[in-house]
Amino acid sequence: MTHLGARLTHIGPGRVHIVLPARPEVTQQHGYVHAGATSAIADSAGGYAALTLFDEDSEVRTVEYKINLLAPAGGDHLEAIGTVLKPGRTLTVCQLEVYGVQGDGARKLVANGQQTLIRVVRPGQ
Repeated sequence: MTHLGARLTHIGPGRVHIVLPARPEVTQQHGYVHAGATSAIADSAGGYAALTLFDEDSEVRTVEYKINLLAPAGGDHLEAIGTVLKPGRTLTVCQLEVYGVQGDGARKLVANGQQTLIRVVRPGQ
């Protein structure tokens, strides 16, 4: 996330927001944020959202995710929101949303998806 320039802006039980400023380093040839960067912040938002519900000896890893790119990822920045739909001892399912946000606060849903994560015990624990 540091490499992309993304940052966590909200952390709550089962819900995390990540913001990615739109800048040339993360855009594609038409000036929109690249699908890879869009997907990366969505995946991380869901993973961190799941992690908020586990103890400190736990980690999560993505088992699978599906993302629908609904519109070109434009705006001053993107905001990914990961929300836990179904927590579990082993598998957790999250909803993923990514919004393009303009400077005036106008928001447009540019991607949505679903993710399954597996809880693992941190090595050495």
